[in-house]
Amino acid sequence: MPHDVGQDQLALIRIEGMHCHRCEQSIQKSLEKVPGVHEVEVDFNSGQASVLFHKGAVTLGQLADVVSTAGYRVTGFSQRDAEPGEHC
Repeated sequence: MPHDVGQDQLALIRIEGMHCHRCEQSIQKSLEKVPGVHEVEVDFNSGQASVLFHKGAVTLGQLADVVSTAGYRVTGFSQRDAEPGEHC
């Protein structure tokens, strides 16, 4: 069943502590398990994660908690409504 893309938000989360592709994968897998998260891309070179999520199902605080639980530190974030057809 397709989700309502009109309710999607795009968050860019700045993360400290990533040193390699394993770090990327660990954070990505953790974020992908969050109900309401549709897409995740993590890049250790830039120290960022891009997360497309349903704004009624999950909050930025919950996403930050998931990253922290995975053993990394969130240093900031920005968010905006996702444009129709936009993907991470």
